[in-house]
Amino acid sequence: MLVAGVDISYKGNPVACAVVMKDFKLVKVRKVGGEVNFPYIPGLLRFREGPLMLKALAGLEFDVLFVDGNGKLHPERKGLATFIGEVLDKPTVGVAKSLLFGEVKGNYVYDGKERIGAVLKTSSKPIYVSVGHKISLEEAVRLTKKYTKYRIPEPIRLAHLIGSGCL
Repeated sequence: MLVAGVDISYKGNPVACAVVMKDFKLVKVRKVGGEVNFPYIPGLLRFREGPLMLKALAGLEFDVLFVDGNGKLHPERKGLATFIGEVLDKPTVGVAKSLLFGEVKGNYVYDGKERIGAVLKTSSKPIYVSVGHKISLEEAVRLTKKYTKYRIPEPIRLAHLIGSGCL
């Protein structure tokens, strides 16, 4: 299975980095610099980071994509991971380091009675997993657990480290 991750670094000029992995080994890396012309507004990250992330992902082959951001765990049910997944028509998983929306009850996040995400306890702080596109919450959680060695899934972690120049 080819697993991808995408993130944006703001260390200096914005850089989107996408990585593709197979069995925890890097297969492909693409970094794309560019401008981010939309202000940071919680809940509207898809407009700020989506275009640059899509450029980094253009032409890459993968089976599932981890996005540093929310999917359905969003007031409009359309976070960054949902936006990217719909544009690419690929299975995507949203993974966020902070809770944007909803109420945590046990291992899940709800909006009223609707289950919109899951909470995974990691080595340091929790992460919030949600459906981006073309995947169930159960499968998103399973894959997130499988590909997480530290706090966040390895494809997102490597995309962040490479994009910010740390690797």
